[in-house]
Amino acid sequence: MTKFDFETAPDRRNTDSIKWDVESGQLPMWIADMDFKTAPAIIEAMKKKIELQAFGYEWPRKDYFDAVKKWYKEEHQAVIESDWMIFSTGVIPALSSIVRRVSHIGDNVVVQEPVYNIFYNSIENNGRHVLSNNLIPRTDHYEIDWADLEAKLANPLTTLMIFCNPHNPIGQVWTKEEVQKIAELCHKHHVTLVSDEIHGDLVRYGEDYTPAFSVKGHAKDAVISLVSPSKTFNVAALHAATAIVPDKNLRQIVERGINSDEVAEPNLLAIPGTIAAYTKGHEWLKELKVQLNENFNYAIDTISEKLPDLKVESGPATYLMWINISKITEDSEEFTAFLKEKTGLIVSSGAIYRGDGNKFIRINLACPLPMVKDGLKQLERGVALYSKNN
Repeated sequence: MTKFDFETAPDRRNTDSIKWDVESGQLPMWIADMDFKTAPAIIEAMKKKIELQAFGYEWPRKDYFDAVKKWYKEEHQAVIESDWMIFSTGVIPALSSIVRRVSHIGDNVVVQEPVYNIFYNSIENNGRHVLSNNLIPRTDHYEIDWADLEAKLANPLTTLMIFCNPHNPIGQVWTKEEVQKIAELCHKHHVTLVSDEIHGDLVRYGEDYTPAFSVKGHAKDAVISLVSPSKTFNVAALHAATAIVPDKNLRQIVERGINSDEVAEPNLLAIPGTIAAYTKGHEWLKELKVQLNENFNYAIDTISEKLPDLKVESGPATYLMWINISKITEDSEEFTAFLKEKTGLIVSSGAIYRGDGNKFIRINLACPLPMVKDGLKQLERGVALYSKNN
C-alpha cells in the first residue's frame, strides 16, 4: 500500500507553468518536470516559512549543507566534506558561470552527444566551441569512444568537459569504472570535469550512479559535481542547487564566479525546501521510483505490442524515455511537429540533443499512469497517420 499520492496530477493550466501553457486537447509530455505532487514534507516546510510573513535576505547555513551531505551518504554511500559545497540558484546557472570562469573565449568544451540541449547554450552563448565525443549506439545502450575522447581532451584548446551523469536523454547510468576513467583522462590532460548530476537520484533499478566527486586519487582535483533536488522532487522553480568541488583552488574559482555572476543567493523557499527534501524525502523517492517503473513497463509493453516500428532504447535512469523512430523517419523535428498538430501530443525531438538524436524522440513519463496511457494512444494514432501520409 502506498503512502503518497502518485495518482493525482495537479491542474497546472493557467498557473504560469511552461509545460502546461497549452491549448485545449494538447498533452505536454516533453519538458522535464513531473505531473506529481511533491513530497508532503517539502510542502509543510514551505508553508511554515510563508507563515513567518517576513522575507528578507537569506544565506545557507550549516543545516543546509549538512542536509546535502547526509542525503548523499544515505542515498548514494558517497562522502562529501563540508567545505566542498557551494550554494547556487540552479545547475545551469552554476554551469554557465563555471564555463565563463574555468574556460576562455574560443576554448573547446567537450560534451557527449546526444546530450541535454541546454549545455550547448551554456557553451556557445559564452563564446566557447562545442567539441563532441559522440556516443556510440549499440543494440540496447551507448558506449564511449575512449580513443576519440582522449584525443579531444588532449586538444590544446580543450579546457572543460561537461559530463551528463546519469545521461539525459538516453537514461544511461555510467559505471564507477567509466566515471573514474573519464575523471582520470580529464586530470591527465589538464581539463576540468563538470558533472551534471541532476538526475542522480532517479536511477530506477540496477547499480546506482557514481557521483564524480567520489572518484579516487588525484583525478578528484579536476572535478566539479552539480546536484539539486529539482528533478528528484519536482521542485524546479525552487531554484536551489549545490556545487561540490573537492579541490580548494578550483573551489575558490567556482565560488568567485557563482558570486560575481549573482547566482548565489537563495529565494525564500530554497533553503527550507531543500532541507526538507534531503532529510525527509527518502520514502517518497522510493515510492516515486515504483510508479516510474510501472509507467516505463507499461510503455515498453505497449510500444512492443502496438508500435513495432518504434524501439525503446532508454537506460535505467531518469523519467524520460528515449525512443528510436528511425524505421518510420530520421527527421524527428518533422515527426514531433506532425504529432503535435495531428494528435495534440507534445514530445521532444531528439534532434535538439544532436548526435544521432534526429532518429529519436524523448517522452516524459513522470505522470499518473492514465496520462501515460493517453499519451501512448496519441502516439499510436500519430504514427499511423504519419506512416499513411509518407
